[in-house]
Amino acid sequence: MSVVEFFVESFLKKTLSFEDIKILPLAGDASNRKYYRIVHAEDSWVLMKWEPFNPEEYPFLSVLQHFSQNGVQVPKVVGMSPEEGLVLLEDLGDLTLERRFWENQNQETVTFFYRMALDEIIKIHGQATQNKSNCTAFKIQFDTEKLLWELNYGKDNLILGVLKADLSSKVHEELQKIFLNICETLHKEPKVICHRDYHSRNLMIKRDKMFVIDFQDARMGPVQYDLVSLFKDSYVDLQDETVQQLMNYYLDKSKDFLPNNFSKEHFDKIYEIQSLQRCFKACGSFASFYHQRGDKRYLKYLSPTLKRVFKCLNQFPQYRLFSDILLDSGALEKQFETM
Repeated sequence: MSVVEFFVESFLKKTLSFEDIKILPLAGDASNRKYYRIVHAEDSWVLMKWEPFNPEEYPFLSVLQHFSQNGVQVPKVVGMSPEEGLVLLEDLGDLTLERRFWENQNQETVTFFYRMALDEIIKIHGQATQNKSNCTAFKIQFDTEKLLWELNYGKDNLILGVLKADLSSKVHEELQKIFLNICETLHKEPKVICHRDYHSRNLMIKRDKMFVIDFQDARMGPVQYDLVSLFKDSYVDLQDETVQQLMNYYLDKSKDFLPNNFSKEHFDKIYEIQSLQRCFKACGSFASFYHQRGDKRYLKYLSPTLKRVFKCLNQFPQYRLFSDILLDSGALEKQFETM
């Protein structure tokens, strides 16, 4: 038994007061966090292992507590060992919104579960944003700098990295101007707490309730950021008609925290610009796993997500250079999954 395994087992026995415990590795997300299912008889928990942390400043715990206090369904913390980077959580099972979507294959049926997901994000955008606390989410934001970093991440890993495009200094300079315009436009919008990765793999269904996970990067930003994450999720394929029904549901339930001078036309414009930014950032993430790690698992999501980026670009003539770069680099024709 390694030193790490010894400390993990000691922590679990001390926290749960059981001797006969099974530790089963779980498939994690794209981060360096590791997850394990802890089983004893008919009961189970999930152990999250990361680097050592200070409980008073740890974003995961800070956001979890703030969300929980404001009615958001999040997993309960059973125990922790900060010096070992361990947090023991309620086990939410394995039923994600993504899995529910593909099991149904029926947009009308799955709408019920997406409304549940919207009910949780409405709590985050509304009550959790209005009730100020010392939560880390209030201390960081999607400002111009952060949004610009995300766009350049996409450029570096997809356009320059995977596609090997050769951009002249002039073209690169013009592209940066477009990126800056996109980010400054989004930064000017009113901000709420954004989950940041509010998609179907971070929403768990347990006993007919929707639970939110992977919220440690929550920060202030426009409401459209999370809506794009959910409605233009790379892992599912929601039809436009379904999205419109769900968007109407969100807007109807969100009247209390939307601006008094709310304009649907302006909201839709920002939604499309945010779609462009968020989806291209997702492309950068998928490309980076292959470009930096040789991990091919996410390449299959690149083509459909790029098509969404290109569709958004077609609505903004001032961003023509961006779409030309994608066309010239062969981004829309490339069979990424065969690389």
